[in-house]
Amino acid sequence: MNSLTSVTLEVDDLDAASRFYAAAFSLGPQVRLRASTAPTSGFRGFTMSITVPQPADVDSFLDSALQAGATQLKPAEKSLWGYGGVVQAPDGTVWQLATSTKKGSGAATRTIESLVLLLGVEDVKASKQFYTEQGLKVGKSFGGKYAEFTSQDTDAVSLALYKRRGLAKVAGVDAEGSGAHRVILHGHSGEFTDPDGFAWTTSPVPAPETPS
Repeated sequence: MNSLTSVTLEVDDLDAASRFYAAAFSLGPQVRLRASTAPTSGFRGFTMSITVPQPADVDSFLDSALQAGATQLKPAEKSLWGYGGVVQAPDGTVWQLATSTKKGSGAATRTIESLVLLLGVEDVKASKQFYTEQGLKVGKSFGGKYAEFTSQDTDAVSLALYKRRGLAKVAGVDAEGSGAHRVILHGHSGEFTDPDGFAWTTSPVPAPETPS
């Protein structure tokens, strides 16, 4: 079985990005950074999502991200599925902060329940088939709109597929974009590139690129 273990975000300014992520989210080794000058513009075709226990945690992470220099794309609000908001980091990565709980139960603990990489793809069914052929196991699937894969690691990054335009709408950005995705996916086996140009590798990433 193959699964997503971590991701590397490619950023223009490694020092600045490291400071941002340390101040905003305090992420662990599941999300690493490395410098890149690969041309990119507009929507990069993916978002990172942090799920937390309750609304107070959403607000806490959104506040720290904005104070660290993020741009607000969607303010935190209740919805049918819970409570959440969206920001864009200075390096261009779109981050969703969300909880399935609409009612708070106390002060924020800044606990991260899970990290999710959502890929915006042109054809969910085709991409799902491609990934199953690469050894990933489907956990949830809703026709041609959404697919989620299971992971063999409890502390890994979860992977999900969404229609590109739908994901852009959720993120609050225009769906148009070109150039590099600026994200590398790390799995358990092999190097490959998916139908939408997202690259996978098992190559290690140098420790200094890990946010602290």
